[in-house]
Amino acid sequence: MSEQAEIILEGKSHKLPIVVGTENEKAIDINNLRSETGYITLDSGYKNTGATVSAITFLDGEEGILSYRGYPIEQLAERSDFIEVAYLLIKGELPTKQQLDEFYEAITMHTLIHEDIRKFYGAFPTFAHPMGVVSSVTSALSTFYPESLNPHRGEEKIFLTITRLLAKFPTIAAWAYKHSIGHPVVYPKNKLGYVENFLNMMFSMPTDEYEIDPVVVNALDKLLILHADHEQNCSTSTVRLAGSSQANLYSSIAAGITALWGPLHGGANQEVIEMLDRIREDGGSVDKWIAKAKDKNDPFRLMGFGHRVYKNFDPRAKIIKKACDDVLNRLGIKDPVLEIAKKLEEVALNDEYFVERKLYPNVDFYSGIIYRAMGIPKDMFTVLFAVGRLPGWIAQWKEMTVNKEPIGRPRQIYVGSKSRDYINIADR
Repeated sequence: MSEQAEIILEGKSHKLPIVVGTENEKAIDINNLRSETGYITLDSGYKNTGATVSAITFLDGEEGILSYRGYPIEQLAERSDFIEVAYLLIKGELPTKQQLDEFYEAITMHTLIHEDIRKFYGAFPTFAHPMGVVSSVTSALSTFYPESLNPHRGEEKIFLTITRLLAKFPTIAAWAYKHSIGHPVVYPKNKLGYVENFLNMMFSMPTDEYEIDPVVVNALDKLLILHADHEQNCSTSTVRLAGSSQANLYSSIAAGITALWGPLHGGANQEVIEMLDRIREDGGSVDKWIAKAKDKNDPFRLMGFGHRVYKNFDPRAKIIKKACDDVLNRLGIKDPVLEIAKKLEEVALNDEYFVERKLYPNVDFYSGIIYRAMGIPKDMFTVLFAVGRLPGWIAQWKEMTVNKEPIGRPRQIYVGSKSRDYINIADR
């Protein structure tokens, strides 16, 4: 007999199945709890609730493990590239050479977006946050591809929708940036790779082509891989919840973009740069701000250090630290903010106070520094995060759809007024 949990309610015992994952994660299956007992569980923020079973990403925060489809993130970051990782996440297996070539070719064919969509950008004020623009335009793709509204149109046609989105998303993101600075858009150049094309659309001008640096391309490619999926986080759960109503892929991803926009989720690397700017404006004394961080009575907290999931170290930070050093060395930028970042990193890695509390620099710390060095403005940091997270969102939406998961419908415990009679306005 398989292992079971026991819960006693009103003196009556109820048996609940135990579910064990491939990495020995254990869960109590409460799918039938309400129908059998009349009780529900209360778990604010779903911190202890498994909303699904998934074969995409494994994360162990205590051991500092992150893997996609069983492949360690360290191996993927070192030996793969973003498009191959996207294929792995979405399809479930690493592609053959032929499959990868065909995937690249399919993406290359769909990088352009409809000229009518381009007109949308002109309707947004130039001060509009790029995430709002990207979310809106992504959702609008469903109106240009109405066949995407049918969730039962067959795997081949669904994969065409997926390919279109992967191909067009860098164009959508880069054009949002161009609009924000009042510059003319740059069309995709399909002779370039995925990351190179994105950088070219971001930074080229009609009369001045962007010089693509392989060190910068490598660093950004690694960042996209590291951000590609991260299990059932806020934005991913939002994509799955929206998709559970059979909402189309474009609109489901737009919902995820909106969730990622929140500063508690996707804005951490932006907060790192804002913290560094604050230290610079105060005179640049790292020692003063380190002391503030150590003072338990001071509300100041170091942004980009430690992680709510990874309790010992962030495996992604170890990977991206070298890429960050490479970018800074190659570009040779003299930026007081980046100098402050280097000093903070040195302290955090060597100071006993930070080492004991495992307040190590995380991936958001290094990604913020890389984006700053590349000349990407703070408002675009979360957009870059979305570009990386896109294949994970797609894979999660696809998995949920293929598994025919039921529409999401969380319960609640009502704590409002008890039943009462309506009082006419003249008598109130």
